[in-house]
Amino acid sequence: MSERTTTDGVNEAEPLVALRCEAHTYPDGTVGMHDVEFAVHPDEVVALVGGNGSGKSTLLEHLNATLVPDEGELRVTGQAVTNENKAHARREVGFVFQDADTQIVAPTVLDDVLFGLHNYGVPADEAERRAREALATVDASHLEDRIPHYLSGGEKRLVGLAGVLVLEPSVIVLDEPFAGLDPERSRLVADRIRRIDAEGISVVLSTHDLDTAAAIADRVCVMADGGVVSSATPQEVFYDDDLLERANLHPPSTVRIARDAGLETDARPVTETELVALLDEGSAGTDGGAVAHTGTEPTD
Repeated sequence: MSERTTTDGVNEAEPLVALRCEAHTYPDGTVGMHDVEFAVHPDEVVALVGGNGSGKSTLLEHLNATLVPDEGELRVTGQAVTNENKAHARREVGFVFQDADTQIVAPTVLDDVLFGLHNYGVPADEAERRAREALATVDASHLEDRIPHYLSGGEKRLVGLAGVLVLEPSVIVLDEPFAGLDPERSRLVADRIRRIDAEGISVVLSTHDLDTAAAIADRVCVMADGGVVSSATPQEVFYDDDLLERANLHPPSTVRIARDAGLETDARPVTETELVALLDEGSAGTDGGAVAHTGTEPTD
C-alpha cells in the first residue's frame, strides 16, 4: 500500500474525476444517493465500502456518466461532462461491472479485448499489439484464444479488466471485483489491481472484502444511507468503531487480531504484513519470545 495521500486520506493533486451530486433518484422514486462530493486523484487506489443499499454502485456509475445526478456536476480530467460529451467520461473512466458476462461480447478473449479498439477506429496492427499488452498486464495472455463463456469467474474479471485497460483510461472503476470469487482468485484479481496501479492508472473499487480493501487501498470511503460519511486512510477508517457501526461494517481480521493481542492502538496495523512486522518487533524485544505489547507472560 503506497503513501501518496495526506493525513486525512486525500491526495493533494488535481482530481482526475470530481463528482458533486446533490441527489440521484431512480424512476421508482428510490433515492440512490444524496449530498455526495467525491473525487479521484492521480495515482491512488480508492476503496468504497458500506452495507448493502448504501449507494456504492450508484456512486460508481456516476463516475463515467452511466448515471447522471439530478442536481450536481461531474468533471473528468478538468472537463464538465454534459449530454454532448459523455463519451469523454467513458473514455477516461473505464468501468468493469460486477457481472463480467455483461461486458464480454466476442467469440474469443483476444477478440473481446480488441472490440473497443475497433470501435474507436484503431488500426488493426496497433489494436492487436495493445490488446496483447493489456492481457499481459493482467497476466491473462494464456487466455487469448479461449472462448469467454467457458472461463472461470476470476478469469472473466481479468478479461473485463483487460478490455477496459486497453483503452488507456485515466481511471478504472470496478464494482465488487471480488464478489463470488474463492480466496485464491480474489488474491489474483487484487494482485492485478496493484499492477495496474503501478502503471499509473488510478483505481476505484467497491467491495465488502475489507481485508483486501485494507491491503490495497490508499484511501477508504465509507458510505451509509446514500451518502459518503468518511474519506480517510485505512488506518483511520478501520479503527473507528463508531464509524464502522454506523455503516454496518466489521473491522478487517487484522484489526481484530491486533486488538485481541493487546497491541498498542497507535500502531494500527491494517494488513497481515504490518501485523507480522509488529509482532516480530515485539518478539525481538523480549527474552522469551512473547509479544512486548500484550503484557502477557511467555508460555512453554
